[in-house]
Formats: sequence, C-alpha cells, structure tokens
Amino acid sequence: MYQHVVIVGRLGRDPEMRYTPSGVPVTTFSVAVNRRWKDQAGELQEKTTWFRVTAWRRLAELCNEYLSKGRAVLVEGEVDASAWLGQDGQPRATLELTARKVQFLGSRSSEEYGGPPTPSEPPGGFVEDDLPF
Repeated sequence: MYQHVVIVGRLGRDPEMRYTPSGVPVTTFSVAVNRRWKDQAGELQEKTTWFRVTAWRRLAELCNEYLSKGRAVLVEGEVDASAWLGQDGQPRATLELTARKVQFLGSRSSEEYGGPPTPSEPPGGFVEDDLPF
C-alpha cells in the first residue's frame, strides 16, 4: 500500500519548533486549504479544511526559519486522521500530515512588502529524503 497527499494552502499560525528528548528537531504548523465552487443555484460556496503539519529534522529547521503565518506553501507527505470527544462532549477530528517535502510558494518579502524575493531565501522545495542524515 502507498499513500501520498499533496496540499496547497496558507499557514494559519507561525510554526512552532521543539526538540525530542534525543535532540531531534520537530516543527508543527497548520495549513488552511480552501476549496471554492458554484452550487446548483450558481451561488459561490467555499469550504476550508485545516491540516496539522509536522516536519522532522532539517526540514523542521527550514520550515521554522522560513515559514510564517499567512505564507503560501505546498506540502507533500502522509496523512492520518484522528477523532475524539471534546471536553464539551462534541465529536472532534483532525487531519495530521507528516511532511516529506515542503515547497515555499511566493516569498516573504514579496508577500509582506510587494517587492522581489529575498536573496537569502532557500530554493523552493526541500525533500526529507535528500537530507544527509
């Protein structure tokens, strides 16, 4: 069996990086993916699906350094769904994506200030499998 998921959306909050007890970096962030369509009556509809994304090792460090709230991103990886009952007794669910590749879309400078890309930014995509450890 094989699972491969690709999402394109915007970060809903700044990434948060921490380290496992053994010192491995892990970064988490949320991505909102919007879908727009016209219903049978011709009315524009919109649905937003939120994904919790986790990146590990060097990919985690790069995501923490270059991503920020509102930034457009493409993430490839494996998805897992979790469901539970909230404290209010209502059912809750989340989609959790373990990132294998993250591509930064646009640039921080062009999104924030309308200018050209920042030269210090890395090239668009990073693949966890290409990392030397």
